[in-house]
Amino acid sequence: MRIGPHELPTSLFLSPLAGYTNLPFRVTLRELGGLGWATTDLVNARSLLERNRTALKLVESSADDRPLAIQLFGSVPEEMRDAAVMCQELGAQSVDINMGCPVKKVVKIGGGSAMMTELDKTAALVRGMIAAVNIPVTAKMRLGWDDDNLTAPDLARVLEGVGVAAIFVHGRTRAQGFSGTVNLAGIRAVVRAVKTIPVIGNGDVTTPEAAKHMLDETGCAGVSIGRGAFYDPWIFRRTAHYLAAGELLPEPDFAERVRVMRRHFARYCEFYGEEHGARLFRKVAPWYARRFGPAKPFKQRIITIRSQADFEAALAEYTAWRAQFCDAHGELLPRFALEPMVASFMRTDEPAGLSRTAIPVPKGPVDVW
Repeated sequence: MRIGPHELPTSLFLSPLAGYTNLPFRVTLRELGGLGWATTDLVNARSLLERNRTALKLVESSADDRPLAIQLFGSVPEEMRDAAVMCQELGAQSVDINMGCPVKKVVKIGGGSAMMTELDKTAALVRGMIAAVNIPVTAKMRLGWDDDNLTAPDLARVLEGVGVAAIFVHGRTRAQGFSGTVNLAGIRAVVRAVKTIPVIGNGDVTTPEAAKHMLDETGCAGVSIGRGAFYDPWIFRRTAHYLAAGELLPEPDFAERVRVMRRHFARYCEFYGEEHGARLFRKVAPWYARRFGPAKPFKQRIITIRSQADFEAALAEYTAWRAQFCDAHGELLPRFALEPMVASFMRTDEPAGLSRTAIPVPKGPVDVW
């Protein structure tokens, strides 16, 4: 698997997830293994050029956060071009153009999914970016604006013609948002539309089996995982092993989940400062808890933390409370044991057998994902 000159260790990618795929999360995932390529949160090109503090924080990286793409959104050719140059100067290995975000504040300025409606204008913008930098430029798109306007194959063909190095395609339309199911046939149409560049599929990949199914059904060169990685940070390691060896690794136990959550939290405090990091992590910890088994007290307590001491106290209180559901080895008793992760999303605090067809969209800094 290659993106421009970069040969990747796996064909597994981390999709941007606004508010969550920050440096602490990316480094945590890389440490667990299996991740071949990561992309930053989407960042406004103009804000980056103005060196807005929030924008600079979104693209902040480190030596152990490689290879890395910075994802830009915007519609002004000169701004996108100059922001691409800035990304290169910041040390990014690639620039990714967001052509798929359905969020109103992105679309209303002509960015995100709106770029799929004017192919000639989009091609000209991308051509200017590619000419300005020496690093690969990629594009992330959806299947189209709605079911009546599935422009992704045509757009992919045009972008390949102007020199884009890879296409990422989410198998839903802008009108769908994150509802419904991913359209594998739509992704397959994009794969067939291009001649040489890789197409990476995205959407509803929550297990190693789901990743393999997407690869088999679409012929895509790789799989990009967003919400699935937030729900299961081990998904890249487990998927890479499954694709290579044909066997599923066991899911991490409670001790391993706590270890990684604690490390993830420490990175938040290092990156954002202790108090601010603790407040931000209130949104993250409950996702780890979804695989703890009975966890209602932890979820209630963790959303009040303000410091590392608060975090440790909440974890200690919960661990002591959880012991009543465990055997002498700390494993959940059979009647409380978790079912193996399946392609559908299972809430562990709901009655057995009640499942959802998709992972909910985490609450973030935008109103519509």
